[in-house]
Amino acid sequence: MGRGIGRLLLSDVAPGDEMPKLAYDVTATTVILGALATRDWRPMHHDRDFAQQRNGVKDIFLNTPNQAAWFERYVEDWTGPLGRLGRMKFRMRDSVFPGARMVFQGTVQKVGTDEKGCGWVELSLELRVGEKTMTACEARVAVPVSETDNPWARKGEDWKP
Repeated sequence: MGRGIGRLLLSDVAPGDEMPKLAYDVTATTVILGALATRDWRPMHHDRDFAQQRNGVKDIFLNTPNQAAWFERYVEDWTGPLGRLGRMKFRMRDSVFPGARMVFQGTVQKVGTDEKGCGWVELSLELRVGEKTMTACEARVAVPVSETDNPWARKGEDWKP
């Protein structure tokens, strides 16, 4: 499956394919820098005392845009630079705290082309900590249909995410 990072073509992918996992150890810095990068000043993402005393949780935790960015990174690491995220939706089921080892995993659900010839891959993704799914995600990503195709060159009527 695949030509390696950066060279994924639609023909390299089939429904049922498993994506390589991405594991990352979450630290307080991971949580805080993610909140800062997304301009999320809410204290439950950087102030442990506030998170514990006001929110009743064990620690600060990853915010929504931080998780979205991790899913985007996971998908784009898999597709390479020509992969173009079309849609993504996810449901956070539980919080991700410092000390967790988050593992992203995914499965190809559907592969096809639209009426304009754009290649699409639909993915089912998960962010897991241990055996627990913390966030479930569905994504639709455009990938090249040939060596000369570039989904990023599609504009207007040729781009229908």
